[in-house]
Amino acid sequence: MQKESKTIELTALYEISKLLGFSLNVRSNLRGVMRVLAEYLDMNRGTVALRDDGGVSIIAAHGMTEEEIKRGRYKLGEGIIGRVAKLGSPIVIPNIGDEPLFLNKTGARQMIKRENVSFLCVPIKFKNEVMGVLSVDRLFGAKGVSFEEDLRLLKIIASLIAQSVKLHRELERERVAFLEEKENLNRQLKGKYSVDNIIGQSDGMQEVFEAVHRVAPSRANVLLRGESGTGKELVAKAIHFMSPRAREPFIKFNCASIPEGLLESELFGHEKGAFTGAMTMRKGRFELADKGTIFLDEIGDLPLTLQPKILRVLQEKEFERVGGEKTIKVDIRLIAATSRDLEELVSSGRFREDLYYRLNVVPLYLPPLRERKVDIPVLVDHFLAKYNEENAKLLKITPEVLDALIGYDWPGNVRELENTIERLVVMSAKKVIALADLPLNIRDGSLKAARAIRTRDALPAAIADIEKAQIIDALRKTAWVQARAARLLGLTPRQIGYKIKRYGITEAD
Repeated sequence: MQKESKTIELTALYEISKLLGFSLNVRSNLRGVMRVLAEYLDMNRGTVALRDDGGVSIIAAHGMTEEEIKRGRYKLGEGIIGRVAKLGSPIVIPNIGDEPLFLNKTGARQMIKRENVSFLCVPIKFKNEVMGVLSVDRLFGAKGVSFEEDLRLLKIIASLIAQSVKLHRELERERVAFLEEKENLNRQLKGKYSVDNIIGQSDGMQEVFEAVHRVAPSRANVLLRGESGTGKELVAKAIHFMSPRAREPFIKFNCASIPEGLLESELFGHEKGAFTGAMTMRKGRFELADKGTIFLDEIGDLPLTLQPKILRVLQEKEFERVGGEKTIKVDIRLIAATSRDLEELVSSGRFREDLYYRLNVVPLYLPPLRERKVDIPVLVDHFLAKYNEENAKLLKITPEVLDALIGYDWPGNVRELENTIERLVVMSAKKVIALADLPLNIRDGSLKAARAIRTRDALPAAIADIEKAQIIDALRKTAWVQARAARLLGLTPRQIGYKIKRYGITEAD
């Protein structure tokens, strides 16, 4: 029977650990914890009350109506909950019907025989700070229940809750501090290493901005590396418009967007009659970019047959139109971009090594959005303002939405974030964008990341506390004879000896 009870406790603690890491909505998480107390441990009407200015208020409960929860506010020292919040020590009321200090301010126990109800209340502490109170009801039968065991378990759960609440408050303080300094940060973005129309205060983007300032005045070819959606075209434009060629053309071309048979004509142009349908002479992208900059996106998708002609333009600054014999001279600067592994393409013979070295004069790496989450709040603010203006709206987002956006990995990077904000603004009929308005994949991705972190950190410590308590209890029952305690716990003498040493257990415990 004892082993079954311990198994239930471990299961309950595991479920509680998962719930505390389920989302960044602390109230919702705590409601789930109170539900687990009722379903697994028969601890009913569980409440979490947190301290605020001058008192303590219930913020989450199970088995109570919203109206009853709202009535659950206590001054420090008032009633059992107020007294535990003030003194920071547990209180057990064996029978609430006999206790005048039990106020029942919520009114949740009007229909219950109070002489059968006990009330257990423990402080929620982080180090020496009393953050609030965890309380539960116990319905007793004829044989009763061990208050000592209940208090031990509730203290562990209160400790997990304290860590979760503390983390949430730290995140909230950081968010408020960020909002207060937003104007200052915006001014910093316009400082020495900033680039118009590109937002980023992270270390990775500051390195990109610095590199753009250094390379822009030169004539060097630039290779932009990074995943799709990281802003490679914006960086290419910044290099051009910060260079001596700023008043000349900026011509962009995506090497993956045109069928291979038309690529040569698109890049180098064609003469009249060069092929069926060539009714007039047409200039290609290189010719249009003369004296300016040409930006070739997805250069890794360039067919092997065209690569020698690109190399010739870079080396000799000349080419011929399709169907023509006249050599055309151009003065261009090339900026290329790719999301592919060019080194692997070179190794496999799908990309010319000599062209690779010509392109890779100044390589710049653009970090994905998941590696610069500090930029997400600024980007969200920027896109929200942009699409509010375009759609004549004044939408805002809740802190929970911003938390979810920061927690999501953004495989589509900045482009995906911008599209998401635009869709939210266009589709919302409310004044505030809430968590439920986010696409399901973003909500799920954010919650899974948060849950993994919280579960990883909280569960091992909780289980270790339970295991240590079980060993101490067994040792006490067997007069500290390790062999007898081991048999009681289903362990070998060697196993219990290792665990006693690991947890530093002594008879003083």
